[in-house]
Amino acid sequence: RGGSCSWGTCFDTSKCRGDGLKVFVHPVTGPISETQRRVLASVEGSRYYATAAAKACLLLLAGQCGREPLLWHGGRNHLVISLHAAPCPRTFQLGQAMVAEASPTVDTFRPGFDVALPLLPEAHPLRGGAPGRLRQYSPQPREALLAWAGESGGGPPAGTDSSACPWHGRCEQDAGAEQTHPGDTLPSATFCLIPGRRPGAGRFLQALQAGCIPVLLSPRWELPFSEVIDWTKAAIVADERLPLQVLAALQEMPPARVLALRQQTQFLWGAYFSSVEKVVLTTLEVLRSRLAGAPAHPWQLWNSPPGALLALSTFSTRPQDFPFYHLQQGSRPEGRFSALVWVGAPGQPPVKLIQAVAGSRHCAQILVLWSSERPLPSRWPETAVPLRVIGGHRKASDRFFPHAAINTDAVLSLDAHSSLSTSEVDFAFAVWQSFPERMVGFLTWSHFWDEARGGWGYTADRTNEFSMVLTRAAFYHRYYHTLFTHSLPKALRVLADEAPACVDVLMNFLVAAVTKLPPIKVPYSKQQEAAPLAPWGPGSTAQPQSQPPVPDCINPMVAGFGHMPLVSSRLRLDPVLFKDPVSVQRKKYRSLEKP
Repeated sequence: RGGSCSWGTCFDTSKCRGDGLKVFVHPVTGPISETQRRVLASVEGSRYYATAAAKACLLLLAGQCGREPLLWHGGRNHLVISLHAAPCPRTFQLGQAMVAEASPTVDTFRPGFDVALPLLPEAHPLRGGAPGRLRQYSPQPREALLAWAGESGGGPPAGTDSSACPWHGRCEQDAGAEQTHPGDTLPSATFCLIPGRRPGAGRFLQALQAGCIPVLLSPRWELPFSEVIDWTKAAIVADERLPLQVLAALQEMPPARVLALRQQTQFLWGAYFSSVEKVVLTTLEVLRSRLAGAPAHPWQLWNSPPGALLALSTFSTRPQDFPFYHLQQGSRPEGRFSALVWVGAPGQPPVKLIQAVAGSRHCAQILVLWSSERPLPSRWPETAVPLRVIGGHRKASDRFFPHAAINTDAVLSLDAHSSLSTSEVDFAFAVWQSFPERMVGFLTWSHFWDEARGGWGYTADRTNEFSMVLTRAAFYHRYYHTLFTHSLPKALRVLADEAPACVDVLMNFLVAAVTKLPPIKVPYSKQQEAAPLAPWGPGSTAQPQSQPPVPDCINPMVAGFGHMPLVSSRLRLDPVLFKDPVSVQRKKYRSLEKP
């Protein structure tokens, strides 16, 4: 590889000025491994993919280095990517190509030009991936302080065996790479010693997933995505020549520091490393960040939940503009919201709904998204706030498009059949201001596992828990419109357009996948039967003929996400004095209790 190459000398950024970073994948000419197949699928399914080389500014070679491909041009504006060590034979001239390699040695890695990847196992999943295995962040009384997580057949260096442990515990030996579930032995210890030799890099991700704090002994390989990830928050680099001092320092580490390190291991694993797709998208996001000339994502966005892959810089580069960082910033969302009323068939203007929402002192504007075949009405109700009509494309996903007219953080999503009082709107917005990263709604659905059918289902039946709120009446942050349009796989958005009942499920999947939290339910004076139909529950066998068939939304979405992101809740938030036996005059939201 060109040792003198840098981003400014070996990459032509002028080709990316039009559409930003677009990636073309060289055609595969021979057999490829399953891992390479997953890499290609991840790129082709991303928003960076270009179908023709002329439309791309980056050309990707996924591990095939037998001969130079067409349009090689000495490797300029090329990326050679491999999730294993040594991506190409020594006889292949990389030239000016960037190399995204698993655990590159510090001698060959070119900072700011190459990208360091994690060393992934062959069976690493394409998308989704297993969650972190840590269930208890605080060390257990009988938990060993230290585990040796060396390569298969290797042993700990002198001074780190169990006889050298200066505490009432023991240094556990990892069972090695040949075990069926190699990470199963790691959660039993607080810290995992990882040798600095390159084969030990395979244990690094296992330790992250297990929540076992990696202690890297003089590593000779570059840590993955070190350009953007602050590894001092999740790992410890130690001198392998001072084993006893290292052990003593680990024993004396404050519990608060141990807790913070363990929490960060779980976040980094889930955000960037749990699947091949996340590793590939992180690689491309690092390159896109370089194109901006300055970091497209502030350090905080890369190193705080939900991570840079879910905090799109196309929306903003300021943490305070996202719904996730208000607690860290010590701020609150603005005190106004935009009501977005979706009008489809039959296309009647929701006069009463508009008047009720406009009566809220927090309402900044009302946007009517007209997706009906009928012509627009000539008159609209007079309101104290601006009312604007936006033309739709008669698709269910129109309501989640990032319309430029939405200029507030909060969005109240409604449709023409919604029925809310001003008090219900005011209280729901007050709740949302305390939880701006979550959805706050009135009508709920719940998901369940159908053992008989071997798949997921969801129902609108009243139960003691729920996992979704209907977007026909819900508050959420406007950023989720950007994520919905630019981050979700196209196949899932097409599914929602073809089956409008699925659009609620998809939006709830998205928010739950980002936050790892359930939505919030608030009081609703109308009957639950006003909710749109959901598939029948586990006890139902047939659907009345008068009702249209409900499509299977949830199982294709689970497949698209790679896991089930929905989280159930048994919580409903009510105002203080709600239904208490006191005078109505003392209650702030009086109309909530009206029949």
